[in-house]
Amino acid sequence: MGSTKSDHGLKAWPLVGTEAVADCRVFSVSRTWVREPRAGGRSHPFYRIDAGEWVNVIPVTRDEEVVMVRQYRHGAREFTLEIPGGIVDPGESPVEAAARELLEETGYRAGSVQPLGALNPNPALFGNRVHTFLAEGCERVGDVVNPGLEETAVECVPRRHLDDRVRAGDIDHALVIAALHWWRLHPTGS
Repeated sequence: MGSTKSDHGLKAWPLVGTEAVADCRVFSVSRTWVREPRAGGRSHPFYRIDAGEWVNVIPVTRDEEVVMVRQYRHGAREFTLEIPGGIVDPGESPVEAAARELLEETGYRAGSVQPLGALNPNPALFGNRVHTFLAEGCERVGDVVNPGLEETAVECVPRRHLDDRVRAGDIDHALVIAALHWWRLHPTGS
């Protein structure tokens, strides 16, 4: 990651210049001009979405239920079933953001929160990372308190039903499915 030459002999495309295209509140779009690394390489524009770091939280109760949220998503124009998550606020660590998002979106607090992994949501367009956390021993301690333009409803899904919900298309958010895979890779996830 971040190198100018790969182990396969491929070379990075040198940066010629960057300009801001749009500021969309939760992300910005930039146009970057890069030069082909081949001899006599021409410059080409590419677009990039710049966003802050994100978090996803897999909250598990003592009864082995995963605390999920149902919410309306404007991109898909439908209700989705997801795990809690969101943007890491300035001055906040990813683990702090994970605990905050869990409490805000579900009213649940975890006994422990541990990192499972991080990945790029889509390297063709994004430069940020999404950090996935496992929150164990979750208990309801309050009401859902969604700030801003969010509205979520809590749905607890028995862990043993997650695969069926994915297969049925009820859980189809790619980053949620990636988070569930991180959990499977964890020693407690199999």
